[in-house]
Amino acid sequence: MKAIERMITYIKGLLFDYNLEVKPVEIKCPHCASRAMFILKDKNVQDQNNRKNISNNFKLLIFIFLFTSFTLAQNNEFVSVQGKEFVLPGGQTILLKGINLGNWLVPEGYMFHFEKTNSPRLIYDLFDVLIGEEEANKFWDAYRENYITKDDIHFIKSLGFNSIRIPFNFRLFVTDHPYRELKGVGYDLLKRVVNWCKEENLYVILDMHCAPGGQTGDNIDDSYGYPFLFESPESQQIMIDIWKKLAGIFRDEAIIIGYDLMNEPIAHFYDKEKLNPRLEPLYKRITSAIREVDKNHIIFIGGAQWNTNFKIFGPPFDDKLAYTFHTYWTEVEQKVIQDYIDFGSKYNVPMWLGESGENTDKWINDFRTLLEKNNIGWCFWPFKKMKSDRGVVSIIQPKYFDLIIEFAEGDTYSYGAIRESRPDIEKVKQALNQYLENCKLKNCTVNDGYIKALGLR
Repeated sequence: MKAIERMITYIKGLLFDYNLEVKPVEIKCPHCASRAMFILKDKNVQDQNNRKNISNNFKLLIFIFLFTSFTLAQNNEFVSVQGKEFVLPGGQTILLKGINLGNWLVPEGYMFHFEKTNSPRLIYDLFDVLIGEEEANKFWDAYRENYITKDDIHFIKSLGFNSIRIPFNFRLFVTDHPYRELKGVGYDLLKRVVNWCKEENLYVILDMHCAPGGQTGDNIDDSYGYPFLFESPESQQIMIDIWKKLAGIFRDEAIIIGYDLMNEPIAHFYDKEKLNPRLEPLYKRITSAIREVDKNHIIFIGGAQWNTNFKIFGPPFDDKLAYTFHTYWTEVEQKVIQDYIDFGSKYNVPMWLGESGENTDKWINDFRTLLEKNNIGWCFWPFKKMKSDRGVVSIIQPKYFDLIIEFAEGDTYSYGAIRESRPDIEKVKQALNQYLENCKLKNCTVNDGYIKALGLR
């Protein structure tokens, strides 16, 4: 806004030189009013013909001013970055206090108490084996409807969170090979939850948790055991295309803070010397594609080796970049986060904790306090999971669900083993149907200790 004020002062000086005055006009349209529309009135000559004699250069200046005002006003509607701070549209800074909607669009095995069957595709296969593909599809449709609802978003806001991070699997946004069309249920699911967040004034960060080919090479990215993304031009292009389409859809949504391009890339047990140099160039390509359609939102980029290694990055390559790190199961000491603080200071950019948690309430409280002491916003993990106090709410485990867990830990690939160990299908259906009810917020147990540890109660 200061830039606009300076421009107005400059133009008033020119108006004086041209013997013109600004005549305010009552603007009923809020869009025009917000963009400081006005008309010019010649002090000496009132007829229309003389007004046309105003120089072309001056007209051009007026056009530039109005265009600049429009652009800045547009950008001013969005959360942005200023140095190491996140800045609200009004100019005040905000310390992000968020929670991850884990397990909703990226089912994870441990959330169901599976150890062996631990990635989304393995879980989908398991349910196909248990109840058949058609019934399993019906389950997942209902699951996505019930697991996160408008009630959940309202509850999150009521607790005092100001933001959420939404992990999603790329598979929900593109059809299978060979067609690879940018279609899927994911688009409508995100649109719906973003609208709910807009109603609650709860900020959103979108997170591609599972990228085409796999960016991590472990169960969390739904890959095939290797970060093939960095060796597959096709996978990279699909990822770029999905992000560009999402950016085009949400470019005008001010409730969205930004886009977390990929979660925890390049696990430490792969060839870091070969793969790490490929990370930042891919970030740049994705960002460039997003900027073709969306110049409003912040781009979040995470370091290599589970969002911990930032030494591989050069200076910021976009004027709306934020950097996100993840930390689990560490000591609660300044040295744990000092490298991230130093990186933020070196480049004068915001640092944000995109994930942490899965620990005792005392650890959560102490680590959250350490972050806030260093003015670092956070987004803990997760909001909801089954039979656990390490989340905001807990889902009650249904009767017979232990039969599913037992089967999931056995041999689910050999047809002979499946025939021998398959649990009773009616009991399985009963357990899954009950899960769909139990995962609704109204049927969950609230973990007060976890919420207090986050300083919210």
